[in-house]
Amino acid sequence: MPAAAPHTLSTQPNRAQIRRWRRYLAEEISEARIYAALADRAKGKEAEILREVAQAELRHQDHWRTLLGEHATPEPRPSVSARFLELLAKNFGSVFVLALAQRAEGRSPYAEDPDATEAMAADEAIHEEIIRALSTSGREKLSGNFRAAVFGANDGLVSNAALIMGVGATGVSSSMVLLSGIAGLLAGALSMAAGEFVSVRSQRELLDASRPTQVTLDVAHQLDINQNELELIYKARGMSEEAARHRAMERFGYFTCDCDPSLSFRDDIEGEDAKDAHGALGSDVGAAASSFCFFASGALIPILPYIFGMSGGTAMLISMLLVGFALMVTGGIVGLLSGASPLKRGLRQLAIGYGAALATYLLGLTFNATVM
Repeated sequence: MPAAAPHTLSTQPNRAQIRRWRRYLAEEISEARIYAALADRAKGKEAEILREVAQAELRHQDHWRTLLGEHATPEPRPSVSARFLELLAKNFGSVFVLALAQRAEGRSPYAEDPDATEAMAADEAIHEEIIRALSTSGREKLSGNFRAAVFGANDGLVSNAALIMGVGATGVSSSMVLLSGIAGLLAGALSMAAGEFVSVRSQRELLDASRPTQVTLDVAHQLDINQNELELIYKARGMSEEAARHRAMERFGYFTCDCDPSLSFRDDIEGEDAKDAHGALGSDVGAAASSFCFFASGALIPILPYIFGMSGGTAMLISMLLVGFALMVTGGIVGLLSGASPLKRGLRQLAIGYGAALATYLLGLTFNATVM
């Protein structure tokens, strides 16, 4: 399908059009630079795809330069956020940059703007899907450990903030609030670590128990070849009748050639599969240590004002401000990884965290009033 011809104007554009077109041009300049920078840091097919997308953004620039004519100079500067993304793309090439670029492509106004061609609007829609596909692989790589880090820290934030707000509302001394916060940090972190240790160790033991043994290698020569016990083992492991019979004959030594490698036993491959499965789970001690650190890092934030000697309402206020900022950050990160709005996810985390703190604070006030 041939590309659509660029728009031309028979009359001079008005100020509103010039401002809008220059904004579009600035966005296209920034996007082309971002994709080019990401391509420089990427490898193989991903780098090629990003360079193709950058070339498409250059074509879009040409369209707006044509419409602007003399108004295209001086070249418009991208926004502060766009320049920040360029900086991230050049120095880190992070999945977060791709996630933000995906959102930018999804917000393209070209479909409703009569001055943009249909081909440009289609390009932007396709670009969103391209960047979504590229960022998905990065999200999958991060989803395991990074998810544990973010949610572990978030658990520590919410639980310890709620704890010190509840204890502080009872009117006890600041040292008692600090002691409660430290106790909450250690109790929660140790609980998370113990749970993660047991979970990973149990999964590793389950894998070991489920992995087929090589008993068939030891007793195959003693079996009655006319019976089907050996075939039954392989059928029980999920093989088809043909594959089970082939494997049994291989065990008895009837196959000296690897006629169908897909049906043959490969001890090295099966051993590697087991190693990969264990590797995906990771070390039980490592998982426990990570969970402890993630939870503790979040739980430390609410008690920082008390550690530095603050007390009373001032300490509680500063604590809640720090917690609120941290919740916005963790929520924003989750939003980026999920392809959703970072602001909305941050506000959601903030509402959940503050809601929990408010509930325990009201409970503490109730106990304080009862004691008084």
